Amino acid sequence: MSIEQAVSQAQQAVQDGLLTPAAQRNLEIWLTEPRYAEYQPAIVEHVTQGSWQQLDDVFWTVIPFGTGGRRGRMYDFGSNAINRRTIGESAQGLATYVNEQAADAPRRCAIAYDTRHRSREFAELCAGIMVANGFEVFFLDEYRATPQLSFAVRHYQCACGIMVTASHNPPSDNAVKVYWSTGGQVLPPHDKAIIERVMHVDEIQHVDFQAALDQDKVHICTAEIDQAFLEQVQRYSWPGTRDAKLIFSPLHGVGAFAVMPVLKQAGFEHCEVFGPHEEPSGDFPNVPGHVSNPENQAVFDAIIERAKQIGADAILATDPDCDRLGCAAPLTSDADSPWATINGNQIGALLTDFVCGSMSQAGQLTDKSYVIKTLVTTELTRRVAASYGVRCEGNLHVGFKWIAGVMDQVGPDDFVFGTEESHGYLVGQYARDKDGAVACLLMAQLVELLKSQGKTLHQRLDELLVQHGCHQETLVNVQMEGSEGMAMMEKLMAAFRSNPPRELGGIAVSAVRDYQSMTVTDADGSQQPLSGTAANMVMLDLALDGNYFAVRPSGTEPKVKFYMFAYNPPAAATALAAEKQQLTDRLQALEADIRSYVASIVS
Repeated sequence: MSIEQAVSQAQQAVQDGLLTPAAQRNLEIWLTEPRYAEYQPAIVEHVTQGSWQQLDDVFWTVIPFGTGGRRGRMYDFGSNAINRRTIGESAQGLATYVNEQAADAPRRCAIAYDTRHRSREFAELCAGIMVANGFEVFFLDEYRATPQLSFAVRHYQCACGIMVTASHNPPSDNAVKVYWSTGGQVLPPHDKAIIERVMHVDEIQHVDFQAALDQDKVHICTAEIDQAFLEQVQRYSWPGTRDAKLIFSPLHGVGAFAVMPVLKQAGFEHCEVFGPHEEPSGDFPNVPGHVSNPENQAVFDAIIERAKQIGADAILATDPDCDRLGCAAPLTSDADSPWATINGNQIGALLTDFVCGSMSQAGQLTDKSYVIKTLVTTELTRRVAASYGVRCEGNLHVGFKWIAGVMDQVGPDDFVFGTEESHGYLVGQYARDKDGAVACLLMAQLVELLKSQGKTLHQRLDELLVQHGCHQETLVNVQMEGSEGMAMMEKLMAAFRSNPPRELGGIAVSAVRDYQSMTVTDADGSQQPLSGTAANMVMLDLALDGNYFAVRPSGTEPKVKFYMFAYNPPAAATALAAEKQQLTDRLQALEADIRSYVASIVS
């Protein structure tokens, strides 16, 4: 079949309802433009075979830059897939923009990769592109953590950085996260400017990786970064005993390369790596559903059984690129106590309390000290910080890049702790992204402190709820794949803006915060401006103070995320169980109403 015939067949497929018009347009570009010549035989073969669903999946849109970069399913070709062309466009667009911004400055780029399929290949590809565009590349030559890449950008005073990882996505996916000279993921106006360059890449400049290495244009810096990173993280190893018995799981990712040296250096000798999850593997073979996400309670089930066998005090787990922490612990210190996981909001509040308390004891807090959280992270964090006289910067959207941006905007010298509900945490100034390794170090110390007091993490959390009020949060994800899913997402978000529910869980909706139009609409219809940064998110405030709901499309996966927040003011410790049950019931009623509303819109 000729190219012309393939184009004609694709046009016919649209008429037959087998291919969306958007997919046909992108497919025709890849079939006819010289820059895609190497992919054209494979595309023609798919047309010949009538693989229209596959062609629609990989061509219905141009894979976007989301919360942290360009992420999606891998396929050998396609504008909506991760492949050598889309990865190459990302690196070339970044190089072009940085060269425009800093023509006279030293051009350096740090690159790292995780255990996913083709991560090393894509990392070498990006290195060759950056070198061809005049950059000196600092390359982490083994599986390494995302926070180590952020640190490397700052350590070598790079203009930018690239991390090849799809974080906690399924094995089918990969991605590039793009970093600016701060060590943080790119923020406005640079993000949109880079995207503009990426979308208009014609020729990708490239040199062979090995040739660049031989010419000393690529520097292997793994050992140096390991040592320097370790020294920085150890600054947050405060004095104390180290008797806690821990189990750590890297969930088949890079975590053991970062976490275990940190814990060992800090003196935590009783830490076992969970054997079934130890092997670095992009297939994530021994976790439920092959999805290595520490937010998923099921990944802890097998580890908890092992923890009970050895009498462990806590379980720590990091996602594949080791920038997020998950945790499980016994409910009490009794030998036969049941175990339960601790969600991202709860971990953040516990660590906020621990870091503020440790820094207070060390005399390191000032009247300028602050913590940072996002809009969809529990208000318990704000209340905990306030109890130490520490203010909270909390009017931020989802994505740790916003937390990093506030650090540099407000001043890193007074930064205490950053946290987001999706299990991301950071302390210190050495990086500008969440760090699973330092979070493990902090959590290990907290577990040790509580063990010396005869308490567990769950019991300390209950103390915080008694002190600051009972907080509960729920996150519901609804998958919406492909072009049809995108249309449903747009329809759903439009409905929440134009005709939101008037009541949720039996509680009236008192106001609607629309972060796209940057307006607040009260129940009586009056409007006022909304402070903050624009984004595709809607929040519904309920008439009961401290109870609210948020909805936003994910920036990294094809799904809509629903966040629900319930709160009751402080009550006696004896009433806590009843308070928890009341909030559980409230959240269940709220979720039922949300699901019913969504079904009425998208059905």
